[in-house]
Amino acid sequence: MPRPLRDPQPMLERAIADWGGRDDLWLFGYGSLIWRPEFGFAERRAASVHGWHRALKMWSRVNRGSVQTPGLVFGLLSGGSCRGVVFRVPKAEGLETLKRLWLREMPTGVYDPKWLQCGTAEGPVRALAFTLSRRSPNFTGELSDERYRHIFANAVGRYGSSLDYARQTLLELQRHAIHDAALARLVALAAEPPFQTPADCGTAPAPVYVAGSSDTASSQPSTPFINKENQ
Repeated sequence: MPRPLRDPQPMLERAIADWGGRDDLWLFGYGSLIWRPEFGFAERRAASVHGWHRALKMWSRVNRGSVQTPGLVFGLLSGGSCRGVVFRVPKAEGLETLKRLWLREMPTGVYDPKWLQCGTAEGPVRALAFTLSRRSPNFTGELSDERYRHIFANAVGRYGSSLDYARQTLLELQRHAIHDAALARLVALAAEPPFQTPADCGTAPAPVYVAGSSDTASSQPSTPFINKENQ
């Protein structure tokens, strides 16, 4: 199991204190939580947040990839806006839900849990979301289309491929009438042939990316509870 980036326990205690336990618990899902929450909830609503956006820019070397061929999962990055889903967990179940959710999302302390104002048709709610810092070693930075194609074609982890993960999330977003043009474009890359220089140019084909030592951290360690998809 990869070593934790940070101790997740103090962040859990802070989240519990910030929630307080006096009201129902709200959680914001923007990736796999939408289609595999793995916790009970009393209500689910379409929601949007401003100042953050969903991005397939977080390395996964266990669940959706390997150390040799890292895969990708979603992070919530600052900037822009994001449509997703909020879940209302009854307050009596909130503490246990947070503890179980920490096993899924925070075994290595990779995320920065934040309470975000989420807009819904029934009014605003304050929900916990798992955001990703661009300073995290799990943040990929900008990736070329060719690198996404390579990852989609080759990255497979214990819970399946990065491509299946991206496709499943896209389908679930569409089921909730959420249009994510950026994700749709990335998924479409997997169906496109790789770029090749015309033969009559007399130049070598574009190099194929091979994952190297610059990918320095694991985003998804093993836990008995779940698959961190990301989120």
